[in-house]
Amino acid sequence: MNTPGSGSESPYRTRVRDARPSAPTLEDVARSAGVSLATASRVLNGSERKVADSFRERVEQAAAELGYTPNVSAQATARGTSPVIALLVADIADPYFGLIASGVARGADEQGLIVTIAITERDAAREARIVRALRGQRPQGLILAASRTDEPTEQESRHELAEFARLGVRVVTLGDGRSGERNVEIDNASGAEALGRRMADLGYRSAIALAAAEGVRTSDSRLEGFQRGFEAGGGVLQRVHRGGFRRESGEETMAAALADGIERRTLVFAISDVVAIGAMTAIRAAGRDIGSDIAVCGFDDVPSSLDVTPALTTVHVPLADVGYQAFRATVDPDWSPMPLPLDVVVRESTPRVAP
Repeated sequence: MNTPGSGSESPYRTRVRDARPSAPTLEDVARSAGVSLATASRVLNGSERKVADSFRERVEQAAAELGYTPNVSAQATARGTSPVIALLVADIADPYFGLIASGVARGADEQGLIVTIAITERDAAREARIVRALRGQRPQGLILAASRTDEPTEQESRHELAEFARLGVRVVTLGDGRSGERNVEIDNASGAEALGRRMADLGYRSAIALAAAEGVRTSDSRLEGFQRGFEAGGGVLQRVHRGGFRRESGEETMAAALADGIERRTLVFAISDVVAIGAMTAIRAAGRDIGSDIAVCGFDDVPSSLDVTPALTTVHVPLADVGYQAFRATVDPDWSPMPLPLDVVVRESTPRVAP
């Protein structure tokens, strides 16, 4: 019988220790396979040094039997990169970014890679911190899907992205390319211009816009394009109410516009479908009719644009294809951009205006 202080471990302590099994280590795999630790590491951590097929099979079988999971940090050290694609988005709740992420994930799955998603909230300082932290993970590529601005606060973010690229990690941007980066361009200005012309063709002559703050490039491009197309067709953009990209912003800016007064048959152009859907909520709350009274159009053609009543007129952007192309840009040495057609989709929220 063991006695306290005898130096022998008590049965109780043994049971507690055995109840907390540790994860199998690389050393365990090497021992089970009968190979050196270096050989096991080369097989499981992705070293480019050649390992004999017989040793490789033994190591892989031992790893499977033990349930060993390779250490991503060790893989990054061995390969110089980890099997990860980093995707930075502004707002994960926005279906715009969800659709882009689905395209990135599809490409990553084809290549056996993992997608890490980080949220910038359109904050340049936050973006810089995230990029700095991601450098330690050594991802194979970085996709920046968040909207860019011309603010001085972006200098730190640009510096971090440059450091990222200096390590050999390919940086891909959406909609706004800069020197040294690959860019998947969404022609926001042309798409919005086509929408503005189409709305003028439907008989609308007076419009207001719900946009983000000045300097946010996606918003600015869409606003400028819409105004150019609408006014070329004989319409006038009366005023711009500025907020953000969220549904709540659309509701708030629309409420402010209604308080200023909106005449019947006015067209509301929102810089995104999410903003447009928020605006529709405010119009209903004010007791106004959507369509025959106040018309509404958006941009992106997210799935919910079909679910609202009336269905929302918008510009279709192939967002999943945008994400997939962005992924290919991170992994294909000879990648070149493919055209991304943007199509105006007219629905019940913008009926033709009777003469």
